[in-house]
Amino acid sequence: MLLTTTDIRADYEVLGLVKGSRVRARHVGHDLLAFLRKLVGGEITEYAKLLEETRDEAMQAMIAEAERLGANAIIGIRMITNSITSGAAEMVVYGTAVRIKG
Repeated sequence: MLLTTTDIRADYEVLGLVKGSRVRARHVGHDLLAFLRKLVGGEITEYAKLLEETRDEAMQAMIAEAERLGANAIIGIRMITNSITSGAAEMVVYGTAVRIKG
């Protein structure tokens, strides 16, 4: 599966919009560690790992949807994060499923 944030220079058939979405809540233990890291500075690895895992799961959901449509590529991929409530966020990944011809 070809994944790109841009259009491609190839003949393709557009199959439709595909998306993946995951909602995650912070963990109290991670919040405590993050608070301590904010005091001393540096990367908040607990949140970075949580976001990376959530992004990967949303991406896999989008790819699975594209495969069900018979796509061999997804173009114009975008990612957004929305705050749902205090301590919970949604990661959305979306793009256009296409079948490259030839």
